[in-house]
Amino acid sequence: MIATNRLTYLAILISLVASGCASNVKVEYPTIPDPLIDKLPMDIALRIPDEFYDFSHEENVLGKETWTIQLGSANAMFFEQLFGYMFDNVVVLSATDDALDYEFDALIEPHIEGFEFSVPNQSKTDAFAVWIRYRMQIFDSAGNRASTWTVSAYGKSQKEGLGGSKSLRRAAVLAMRDAAALILLQMDKATKIGDLANGPLQVAEIASATSAQDEIFDEDDNIGIFAIGGIDDNGE
Repeated sequence: MIATNRLTYLAILISLVASGCASNVKVEYPTIPDPLIDKLPMDIALRIPDEFYDFSHEENVLGKETWTIQLGSANAMFFEQLFGYMFDNVVVLSATDDALDYEFDALIEPHIEGFEFSVPNQSKTDAFAVWIRYRMQIFDSAGNRASTWTVSAYGKSQKEGLGGSKSLRRAAVLAMRDAAALILLQMDKATKIGDLANGPLQVAEIASATSAQDEIFDEDDNIGIFAIGGIDDNGE
């Protein structure tokens, strides 16, 4: 009987320890400060993929603790707000909407190509860090792919409190704001999306765009990746 009780106690203890080594972080609506820029006079269709409404990423740190960060619909809200700042008019499409039912100068379809984070136990520092890599595909009003652009963003936040959930959440928001700053400053230059206000691509332009995309997907170092150093909460 004593041996049985000890085994039961041990099982309960292991269960409690395991549950104490799991952290679940949920990112709420990431606000972007109103930028002082002139909007591009364009009608944009923003097609939001399904992954943007229920995205989560889990990592097991050094085989001891599991961290899960849930972005949920944060990415969808992030891009809706961002492109609302950049263009005169934005209509949001779901993954199942037929773009041919809408009128627009260009269609933007963002994707999450990579997501990583680190916690103090990994980095041996007091900081949480998040890296996000977005790939944005740009199409003209006729459905031709005009360009593809990859954006790499980074955010870091110093540890606060015992758990650190608040810090990891803030690092994720800072990474998204880093992406926002880069997109606001570089998107038109990198993708030439502004040219699509004059109408769809011509035959020669379609061939050139297709060739450029083939080079991007064939090479390890993608053309169009920009970095502006990331955002650190100590640097704000």
